[in-house]
This record gives sequence, C-alpha cells and structure tokens, in this order.
Amino acid sequence: MTDTDHVVLLDDDGNAIGTAPKSTVHGADTALHLAFSCHVLNREGQVLVTRRALGKRTWPGVWTNSFCGHPRPAEPVAAAVRRHADTELNITLADLELALPLFRYRATDSAGIVEHEVCPVYTAYTDDEPRLNPLEAIEARWVDPDDLATALAATPWAFSPWLVLQAEHLHLFDRAAPRRWAS
Repeated sequence: MTDTDHVVLLDDDGNAIGTAPKSTVHGADTALHLAFSCHVLNREGQVLVTRRALGKRTWPGVWTNSFCGHPRPAEPVAAAVRRHADTELNITLADLELALPLFRYRATDSAGIVEHEVCPVYTAYTDDEPRLNPLEAIEARWVDPDDLATALAATPWAFSPWLVLQAEHLHLFDRAAPRRWAS
C-alpha cells in the first residue's frame, strides 16, 4: 500500500469532508465514501464481468461488474476509472461515459463487512482482452447482457450487491439499447 491509498470521506449530502486510509474504512461501521463502478462492453455487445479475488476484504470470490474502485483524494473520478482499468485488467477504455452519476448504496457481506458508498457508474468499450491483476480479479468473462440479466434475476446472491442494484437502473442490459463504438 502507498500513501496515495486513501479514500474520500463524504457527508450525507455527498460532500467531501476528509480522507482516510483505504485500509481503515471497510469494516462493520464503514463511513460513507467515494467510489466508482465501470461496466465494459466489446464490439459484439458483450459485457465483461469479473470474479473478485479471494483476498478482497469485501465480497471475496463474488462475480461483479467489470471493475470498481476508489478515486484518490483530488483525483478526478474518470481518471481513477482509467487508472483502475489499466492496473486491474490491463485494458484501455474507449467512450467512457457516466451512466449513473448519483448511484449510492450500503450493503453488508456475510463476514459483516459494510460497503457504504456514493458510487458513480460508468460504461465504456474496449477491443482488449483483459489480463487480470490476481490481487483484484481471479476470473473474467465476456457475457451476453441478456444472459447476465437472467443470472442476476435467478441468483442475485451469486453477484455483488452493487452489480444487482446497478443492473436495475442501467439500460446496459436492455437488448434494444443502441450500441456505440468509437472507430
């Protein structure tokens, strides 16, 4: 861990009120803090899902969205998204778009660890095949959005709670949604 591994603490209105070491914020009484999620699609319209590393503090081994993380203090969220895409999956993103700017959730995993985040949700595209950082993800799959939606409805417990909640709000899983792609 480096001295930049801090998260931005937020008040109930989502305003920054300070920072804390990332290692101290996820526990039984997690303070509200800033995070992000990103859903990555490919040219075929498939969405990338990943399985969280077994060493993750929250929801280890659970399938989730492409990747998520925390911006560093004073780091623009979009820059943090690109940084994590590179360090977690070794991919370059195209057409990064803010899809759910005000997404917020609180959830407790089976070990009693709480996630409590204001978590803007992004979508992006890539031609790259992910090369996983094993500290972050142990598996990755490109899946059809319809198949993912079916799995989320049938077995929500097999996925991160933020993915289940985000899927309810995103049109990413609507087959009728037009596909964009930067040339």
